[in-house]
Amino acid sequence: MANILMVVSAADSLTMRDGTEHPTGYWAEELVVSHKTLLEAGHTVSIATPGGVKPTVDQVSLSGAAAGDQERADSFRDYIASLDAELSSPLVLADVDLADFDGIVIPGGHGPMQDLFKDKDLGKLLIAAAKDDKIVAPFCHGPAALLSAVDDDGAFAFAGRRLTVFSNDEELGGGTGPNTPWFVQDELAAKGAIIENSTPWSSNVVRDGNLITGQNPQSSEDVAKEVIKALQ
Repeated sequence: MANILMVVSAADSLTMRDGTEHPTGYWAEELVVSHKTLLEAGHTVSIATPGGVKPTVDQVSLSGAAAGDQERADSFRDYIASLDAELSSPLVLADVDLADFDGIVIPGGHGPMQDLFKDKDLGKLLIAAAKDDKIVAPFCHGPAALLSAVDDDGAFAFAGRRLTVFSNDEELGGGTGPNTPWFVQDELAAKGAIIENSTPWSSNVVRDGNLITGQNPQSSEDVAKEVIKALQ
């Protein structure tokens, strides 16, 4: 069975276009569903954050409206509670040795737009994973983390690669709206990624070799299943 590194944002707010702070963190469904699916398939999942900081769950993602219904929201809350010991003492991202892992999974929430997109330690891991053909699987806003994978010469490790990400339409229609500080879809495209988005709020997974991406929270389980398939 494989050892998976799950990289989670340590941010608890996102600095908006107008300079205000928007409370955020990781999106409950994305962490819970992907973690649970990988674990049930027999894989080991180790959580890491910048600085080893306990990650913050976006409280909106624990509402019945965001989760689909209150029962599902409560199940996310219970699963997160069961991971409290691990979430309270995650691996320090800077100390991670990629040789210990078979792949990297990165759930979203708006947190990655605050810290992971510019995290140099994560960038080194992603560049190494791309070179070693190890699985890299970010989804929803998680692909913002790919922006960190720029080498000393300014080359983007995922230029020319096919991927999907939380779309501009989803951001404007159900995300942080016009006050969003920047759009992950646009920034990845500007770096040379080939964006293959689908209908808003429907599961969409794109695999390009070792790169597996999902468009939104609805893609969480399908991303994890594609990772499992890739590891077989």
